Amino acid sequence: MAESRLAVYSAIAANVAIAVAKFIGAAATGSSSMLSEGIHSAVDTGNGLLLLIGLRTSDRPPDERHPFGYGKELYFWSLIVAVLIFGVGGGVSIYEGILHLMHPVPLEDAGWSYAILGGAFLFEGASLLIAVRQFRAQLEGEPFWQALGNSKDPSVYTVMAEDSAALLGLAAAGVGVWGSHALQRPWIDAAASIFIGLLLCGVSGLLIFQSRKLLVGEAVDAEMANDIRKIAQNEKSVYRAGWPLTMYLGPDDVLLALDAEFNDGVSAEEISSAVNRIEAAIRNRFSEIGRIYIEARQVSRGDAMPLPAAAA
Repeated sequence: MAESRLAVYSAIAANVAIAVAKFIGAAATGSSSMLSEGIHSAVDTGNGLLLLIGLRTSDRPPDERHPFGYGKELYFWSLIVAVLIFGVGGGVSIYEGILHLMHPVPLEDAGWSYAILGGAFLFEGASLLIAVRQFRAQLEGEPFWQALGNSKDPSVYTVMAEDSAALLGLAAAGVGVWGSHALQRPWIDAAASIFIGLLLCGVSGLLIFQSRKLLVGEAVDAEMANDIRKIAQNEKSVYRAGWPLTMYLGPDDVLLALDAEFNDGVSAEEISSAVNRIEAAIRNRFSEIGRIYIEARQVSRGDAMPLPAAAA
């Protein structure tokens, strides 16, 4: 989690500086897209603070009321972040763009805007680079885009999504400023503001989708589940193992429940030893599986009932 915190801290620092500069530029020039970008950076700053709250609260140890810990706190706060991006960042930007379309305001001094956008691009690029480097450090040989799609750590991929959207938004704001100033078409600046808002809504939609999957109890992927099942079935005294029932409790914390049928005649002591070996093998292979519950039962082959198959 230390890598995640570094990415979030760098994003907050960059967004604070950028937001101040953008609001100054918006006040000096009257640019709608610059104001939208200022709102965007201010929202991103608040989002970074909420992600830090999620990281901190998710580290709390289990207690009587929460025996499985607080890992899903991070998923809750990442959902709040996504909603804020949609409602505040996207909604306000679109609203500002529509207002400026209805009442165009000529750009007063483009020099301010170009300088601020250029500086903001450098800050956002640096923040994105730090987040990508921290994410790459966790890949363990997995292809980047595949790992990004499979990531269960919203503190990292949210920062990368925000920074990527910010760079695209800065490019759009630059086009809006240029069109409004060089072409004397204020509506281009307003259109850029609307585009920035739609961009933020799109990013927030993806983040909401990811948070929803994790909050409602997403399982590990089918390949990992199949490997877990094979580990159990490779134990010589196991007749058959059911499909693993899993759920992410946090980015690095998976709950596993597994049914295992043992051959008829296997002693209780051997069943206990086999269960311990299965648990040790699973933990050795998949360090993120923190809690394992194996339902062991002894059933003769003639009377064995089918165990659950792989989920569709």
